[in-house]
Amino acid sequence: MSSLTIALASLGGLVLAGVVAHGAWQARKAGPKRAVVEPQPAPPPRAEPQEPVLDGGISHPAELPEPALEARVPKRPSAKLDALIDAIAPLTVESPIAGELALLHLPTTRRAGSKPFLVEGLNAETGEWEPAAPGQRYSEFQAGVQLANRTGALNEIEYSEFVQKVQAFAEAIGAMADFPDMLDVASRARELDAFAGDHDAQLAVQLQARSAAWSVGYIQQHASRHGFVAGVVPGRLVLPSAEEGAPPVLTLTFDSQAAFADDPNKAAVRNVMLSFDVPQTDPKAEPFVAWQASAQALSLGMDAAIVDDNGRPLSPEGFTAIGRELEQLYAQLAERDLAAGSPAARRLFS
Repeated sequence: MSSLTIALASLGGLVLAGVVAHGAWQARKAGPKRAVVEPQPAPPPRAEPQEPVLDGGISHPAELPEPALEARVPKRPSAKLDALIDAIAPLTVESPIAGELALLHLPTTRRAGSKPFLVEGLNAETGEWEPAAPGQRYSEFQAGVQLANRTGALNEIEYSEFVQKVQAFAEAIGAMADFPDMLDVASRARELDAFAGDHDAQLAVQLQARSAAWSVGYIQQHASRHGFVAGVVPGRLVLPSAEEGAPPVLTLTFDSQAAFADDPNKAAVRNVMLSFDVPQTDPKAEPFVAWQASAQALSLGMDAAIVDDNGRPLSPEGFTAIGRELEQLYAQLAERDLAAGSPAARRLFS
């Protein structure tokens, strides 16, 4: 084979390799953006242990770094009956009842239709209302059913179911139950439901890809940089609250079908929704500030446009206007003793 033939063959090979590489690059460019594998930082070198040093006859152990103090996270209080949002029936007993007996006869389900209900006992020793517990004695009980939630107002059928279940419990422990009038309860339920309907709000913006779509991993990587973690539901990332057991401060959602795809890195996502539930979230957690800041940061990192539900761009002035309306809503909820993030508000708006 001549040197010219060899040279041409070599050149052809280089051209072919270039075409293949270019095709692969184009295919990757056409697909959704993928997460970048970030290098793991090298672990710091371990300090050599030091022997104790004698100083003036006093032995000093080798200095060790103090352990970091765990963050003190406030715990979310357990649900308690509240006359503001519950129809409450007192249950009178002749003598204190053991917690074990009460637990044995409590209704197996604590729901009447779509409304939850609670049964509490007055601890004979502490004088506190609490769920029945073993080893305690209770001088009185009370049961209450929630007047409204996001499914609507308590209706007569649900109230009748509540009365039936609580009456069976009362008879089993030898208590006398005094139920509120059904018509009064239904009227209160409708009024509370109307108020809740007028003051319920979930703020949301859409982040839309400006150019190439995103893969699931790409979304997760960028969200994790701003404190988001995977939620229970596929296609849902959350910014957790500092309060133990509380709802998340923010929620980032995208098409769940992409999360279920055989290869999530090939599933193309073009928009995500960033939101927070106003009545459920304590203003002290500054959810509005976090919502606006996260929207801006994610839009820059992911090359996304911030738009409203109608696809219109949302400007800083738009966020400011929303903030003013939000302050008015906070004030109206507080005036009704249903401040956002309070136990009663979280129960009502659920």
